[in-house]
Amino acid sequence: MAAPNALLVMGVSGWKFYDADDYHPEENRMKMQKGIALNDKVRFCFCFFFLNRDVASGQHVVLACSALKRMYRDILIQGKDDAPLKCDDLGKEEKPVEVKLLVVHLTGSFDIISGRLLRRKDHFMPPELLQSQFDTLETPSAPENFIQINVDKNLSEIIATIMETLK
Repeated sequence: MAAPNALLVMGVSGWKFYDADDYHPEENRMKMQKGIALNDKVRFCFCFFFLNRDVASGQHVVLACSALKRMYRDILIQGKDDAPLKCDDLGKEEKPVEVKLLVVHLTGSFDIISGRLLRRKDHFMPPELLQSQFDTLETPSAPENFIQINVDKNLSEIIATIMETLK
């Protein structure tokens, strides 16, 4: 496979990232604060928009989002059935570009991630939604281009594993 031009860091919540959470519209944040899990379109559409736009302009991208379903990752790679994805909330219709995606799946037990969520401050997603993320998760598998890293490792080990994979 050619060198990736985009990197997806995925998994259930629990880490502080500058990530897709920063782009949730206020309506989505309010739903989650009330304990309402987002539906597929609301959860995913803006991730596709930002990744597609930046890769089309020739940028290398790191996108951190949950991407819990294989369908979401497939859309990031190639678009859905090679047709434009209509993103009503963004008022845009974007044609998919070729994305050579490496999925970095950060894994961890419910207890470890739950503990991290309980220590996280000032975030709109309450820990009570974590179970819905685990329930939704479709673990990456072949033929997806992915690596799996346990969050029990320290940050330098996680970064080293990712960097070694990108060589």
